[in-house]
Amino acid sequence: MSRNKIVVLTGAGISAESGINTFRDAGGLWEGHDVMEVASPQGWAKDMDLVLEFYNLRRQQLSEVTFNDGHAALVLMEEHHDVVIITQNVDDLHERAGSKNVIHLHGELRKVRSVVDEALITETNGFIKRGDLATDGYQLRPHIVWFGEMVPMLETAAKELIDAEIVIIIGTSMQVYPAAGLVAYAPPHAQVIYIDPRPTISHELKKAKNLTVIEATATQGVPRVVKELCEI
Repeated sequence: MSRNKIVVLTGAGISAESGINTFRDAGGLWEGHDVMEVASPQGWAKDMDLVLEFYNLRRQQLSEVTFNDGHAALVLMEEHHDVVIITQNVDDLHERAGSKNVIHLHGELRKVRSVVDEALITETNGFIKRGDLATDGYQLRPHIVWFGEMVPMLETAAKELIDAEIVIIIGTSMQVYPAAGLVAYAPPHAQVIYIDPRPTISHELKKAKNLTVIEATATQGVPRVVKELCEI
C-alpha cells in the first residue's frame, strides 16, 4: 500500500464528543456569553478581566477531558500515510492523542502571548490575570484568533492542501470563512471525505468532484474511514 498525503480538517464536532462545548451554538453564545464579549478585540478592550477569566475556565475544563476515538484513529493513520491535521479547535486533544503535525488556525488555549508582540508566545496551564506580563513587559492575552483578527496560519494551511491526495473533513460545516475556503486549494483529483452527523454541503464542497459524505459522528465515522484507508 502506497503512502498518500492526507490533510485532515477538523472542527468543533470532534472535540464535542470529548465534552468540550462548541465554540458557537445556534444562539451565538459560548458558555453563556455572547461570543463578541469574549472573542473579539472589542470585548477585550471593554472588560479584560472577564475575557481572562473566561479563558482561564476554558483551560481548566480542558484539563478535565481527554481525547476520543476520533482523535486516536487519526494517530493510527500516521503509521500508513503522511498526515497533516488542520484544526479550527483551540484545544490540544489532537496532540494529546499523539498526532505529530497539527496546525491550529484559531490559536491554542494552552498558550498566551504579549498584547504587543504576537510572536512572543508562551505555554501555560494556569490562570492568567490582569498584571501578568510577557517578557517584553506588556500584558498577556490568550493566544486565540478573535473575530476581526487576521488568521496567521491560514497561508501555511493552504500550502499543505495544494498537494493533498485525500482530504478528510470532520465535525465542521466548512461554511465560515476564511477556513471554509481551504478545501478549494486541494487538487481537482483529490478524494474528499466529509464526516458529520448532520452534514451540510457548503458552496466549496459542492465543487469537489470526488466527494464522499459519511453521516456519522467523529467517534463513529473516523475509525471506519481510517480502517479503510489503512486496509486494517
